[in-house]
Amino acid sequence: MSGLQRMVAGGLLVLASLSLGGCVVGTVVGAAVDVGVEVVKVPFKVGKGIYDVVKDDPEEDKKK
Repeated sequence: MSGLQRMVAGGLLVLASLSLGGCVVGTVVGAAVDVGVEVVKVPFKVGKGIYDVVKDDPEEDKKK
């Protein structure tokens, strides 16, 4: 391999590495945001579950 071919191959390798690095960063940030959203949703789901258990259902009274 000549010197010019090695430089071109090295340059392409560097460009490919940089472009993939952006994908990795995007994936990590996207995953972190998804986890953050789910963590915020948990208290609301728990609160709704507790509310459903505690509330009186008037439909049950009508059936009796």
